[in-house]
Amino acid sequence: MIYEAVVSTCNLDGTAHLSPMGYCVNGDMVVLAPFVPSITLENLRRECSAVLNFTDDVSIIAGCLTGRYDWAVTAAEKIRGWRLATTLAHRELVVVNSDDDNRRPRFYLATEFEQSHASFRGFNRAQAAVIEAAILLTRLDWIAVEKVCQEIEYLNIAIGKTAGPTERTAWGWIVQAIQGHPRHDISSVLSK
Repeated sequence: MIYEAVVSTCNLDGTAHLSPMGYCVNGDMVVLAPFVPSITLENLRRECSAVLNFTDDVSIIAGCLTGRYDWAVTAAEKIRGWRLATTLAHRELVVVNSDDDNRRPRFYLATEFEQSHASFRGFNRAQAAVIEAAILLTRLDWIAVEKVCQEIEYLNIAIGKTAGPTERTAWGWIVQAIQGHPRHDISSVLSK
């Protein structure tokens, strides 16, 4: 099973780098597989640590994917790094093993510290739609234009029915980024 979270790693200058990312659990280990090249990959190799941020604020995910990185962070408790200040919970991780790969190296991380900060209020279809659209955004170079249009048309239904202001803002950022991609014109889908 793949879960989605915001991974924070520590840059060379000590600042936080935030990246929405899928992760897996293998026994007691968290498995991260960042793409080559990426800042997350560089930071994991150098620092050997990361923080999983469990958030229901999809604007952070959409924001990071559309060039908006100015999110409030707080120092991690046990490792050199940062967690999102508004995260529901976070898990501080240290690398214990890795498998090299030319496309997506895998890092196996053990939990050093874990803490809850706020309650989860429940599932929301618009939040799920934003996450699915965010994943589409990261794959625009190889997904067919027709498929992207079909997906956005369907996901837009959940936005229209269940989104609050945060989800609408996040959706707008992603739609704008998709429309800015040279292969994808989804304006006809959204005008329905």
